[in-house]
Amino acid sequence: MFNKIILIGRLTRDPELRYTPQGVPVASFTL
Repeated sequence: MFNKIILIGRLTRDPELRYTPQGVPVASFTL
């Protein structure tokens, strides 16, 4: 399963990529 997310804005810092206990990658952005 692939999720394509397009965000328009200014990223105040680099995206943070972490993994849930199930091994699912989660990326969080600060706009």
